[in-house]
Amino acid sequence: MSAKQGLLPLVAAGVTMTLWASAFIAIRVVGADYSPGALALGRLAVGAIVLSAVAAVRPVRVPRGRPLLLVLAYGVLWFGVYAVLVNAAEHHLDAGTTALVVNVGPIFIVVLAGIYLKEGFPRGLVTGLAIAFAGVTTIAVATSTGRHDATGVLLALGAAALYAVGVLLQKQALRTVDPFSATWLGCVAGAVACLPFAPALIDEVGGAPAAATAGVVYLGVFPTAVAFATWSYALARTSAGKLGSSSYLVPALAVAMSWAVLDEVPGPLALAGGALCLVGVALTRLPSRHAARPPRGRRAAVARSG
Repeated sequence: MSAKQGLLPLVAAGVTMTLWASAFIAIRVVGADYSPGALALGRLAVGAIVLSAVAAVRPVRVPRGRPLLLVLAYGVLWFGVYAVLVNAAEHHLDAGTTALVVNVGPIFIVVLAGIYLKEGFPRGLVTGLAIAFAGVTTIAVATSTGRHDATGVLLALGAAALYAVGVLLQKQALRTVDPFSATWLGCVAGAVACLPFAPALIDEVGGAPAAATAGVVYLGVFPTAVAFATWSYALARTSAGKLGSSSYLVPALAVAMSWAVLDEVPGPLALAGGALCLVGVALTRLPSRHAARPPRGRRAAVARSG
């Protein structure tokens, strides 16, 4: 693999995490004017329109059979139901608690990918994951307002589980489906799954201020269409566990963005948590010793051929 080929997935993952972090800021702005289901549908509808416009001007291969079922399944579960659950959870939990519970998802991904996708459990990945989760816990403690209940925790846990399952389904689909098609069809499937919220969306668009509606459009174009496209590109070129662990950059970036955009100055504890997230994610990106060295039999074969 060339240096450029190795760098591009990292850049794509960085774009995804930055845009997903910005989504927390946008949701804070529009959440008071749009209900969870209507917000999810509006965001996905905009994303589906943007991706469909791109699909109309470029060659796209629509998968069939099992790959198509995998794409539709994660589209409904991750793009659709996950978005509704996260939006609903934030009506019961404060942002810190929501971030903490939802970020159980990358742990689920590592465990499931290690078992079902045979990715294993590299020491650096597991260590980095633990450090990054400690960082999220620290941020949650620093930003918690004490507003939470059992319903919100269950909603957030459901979202975390759907995130993990969605990533694993998508990773399997990407073996035969190109990243753009996987993103486009997944987003369309999620939007269709959220169509029961159409009456609420139509009603709320009429009463929402222009800034809130602009926020929904932003969520659809950037954290949905663009961010999921770059995510799919990166996931097709790296392990599910390693890329899932990169999600721990999102809380750290969200803290920095709320400081810059909303003028919410983070406390020392939140800054320390953000630093732990960055350190943990950096550790997960280190190559394992097993990956760096070929198996003994292969080394011997190379030596004989040389």
